[in-house]
Amino acid sequence: MKTEVRRLALATGVFFVILIVYLTYIQAIAGERLYLNPLNPRLYLVEQQTERGTIYDRAGRVLAQTVGNQGRFQRQYPYGPAAAQVVGYVSERFGSSGLEASRDGDLLGLTGWQHLVNKGRRLLGQAARGSNLYLTLDADLQRLATSLLAGRRGAVVALDPRTGAVLVLASSPTFDPNRLEEEWQRINSPGAGSPLLNRAIQGLYPPGSIMKLVTATAALETDPGILQRDFYCPGYLEIQGWKLTCPRPHGHLNFQQAMMYSCNVTFATLALEAGADKFKETAALYGFDKPLKFDLPVEESRVPGRLDTSALAESSIGQGAVLATPLQMAMVTAAIANKGILMQPYLVDKVTAAGGRLLWEAVPRPLRLVTGVKVAADIKEAMVATVNGGTATAASLAGIQVAAKTGSAQNPGGEAHAWLVAFAPAEEPRIAVAVVVENAGAGGVVAAPIAREILAAALRR
Repeated sequence: MKTEVRRLALATGVFFVILIVYLTYIQAIAGERLYLNPLNPRLYLVEQQTERGTIYDRAGRVLAQTVGNQGRFQRQYPYGPAAAQVVGYVSERFGSSGLEASRDGDLLGLTGWQHLVNKGRRLLGQAARGSNLYLTLDADLQRLATSLLAGRRGAVVALDPRTGAVLVLASSPTFDPNRLEEEWQRINSPGAGSPLLNRAIQGLYPPGSIMKLVTATAALETDPGILQRDFYCPGYLEIQGWKLTCPRPHGHLNFQQAMMYSCNVTFATLALEAGADKFKETAALYGFDKPLKFDLPVEESRVPGRLDTSALAESSIGQGAVLATPLQMAMVTAAIANKGILMQPYLVDKVTAAGGRLLWEAVPRPLRLVTGVKVAADIKEAMVATVNGGTATAASLAGIQVAAKTGSAQNPGGEAHAWLVAFAPAEEPRIAVAVVVENAGAGGVVAAPIAREILAAALRR
């Protein structure tokens, strides 16, 4: 009998220890995350009693603010459609999106010591006040990028390659968050083009020939001697009975000319020589097949898990099953501009209390070393040549040397997607840009002028 009592007491004790540990975890570790979950109905009550924080761009221009309206708080978005997918919206009927959702805790003053401060304000009968977000985004460049896309499906991303700060994160088509409820049905109609989708970070596209920057990195890391080699392009490369084609026979050409004229045969040959493992390893260093910690949810760019000879050749020119977001390709470009160092991209620069006191500030940090200075410089020189006399001449700027690479990505959905990635000034890069326009054809014709205008506007500041 005593043995059974001891067993019962032991089992009861173990149960209570497990219960205490679990409740401690819920309260101390997971409590804030669970409390801020958008599905928590208590958040709606907090929303009605809180003056939500303001969202500013890098120059202090207001992107989102709260105003009083007949005793209730109402959200306003001065830049409307231009920043809609980034800033997002807050709606009693449709919830929240963008930074309004991902940084809800800050904007409602529910994180850290601000939570206690606002509890005190409520006890005193005062409205709670959320914290303010200051972004790295340039609202004028964001508006320019949106207007240049002109309602076509596509995206523009611009980064400061030295820090990883996001300057532009534009997606088209877009919507006006100030008129969300009255336009909800139209926004979600089949012919609207999915304006709620942030194509800059959630759109996955075959990257086409801009993927040759990754292939070039893998090839130069494997054999720097390819810079002195002579290649020959008859217009196709036969691989196990299958032909990979070029737009035209390029004849004899060197590495730089292969980049200038975007020779598929040369880059497929280089990928096959470097091997599938080296290609996948290099892509992973740039960020493919890795989750990215960012201020908004980002789709993971990917390279096929298994690469046989034909799949490797296709992947090396950005076709087949390779898929990338515009943010991913901007990161590839920024790493080359930054001498092989990939910086962690970030969108929120700092958080301040309602009274202006600094609560948190971002610190630029390297994500990883992708390649050496020499390899990055060799690729940059080839990109410069591409602007000066290759497929990216439409991206050139008077008095400023631009480095760029074009892409025209074939896809099952119709005409090729038009891509261009670029950075400038080539000598001391201050901005890296990726542009994609869906089903628009040649990147050098459609995407290049958009990138050129973004570069020009940014460098005038």
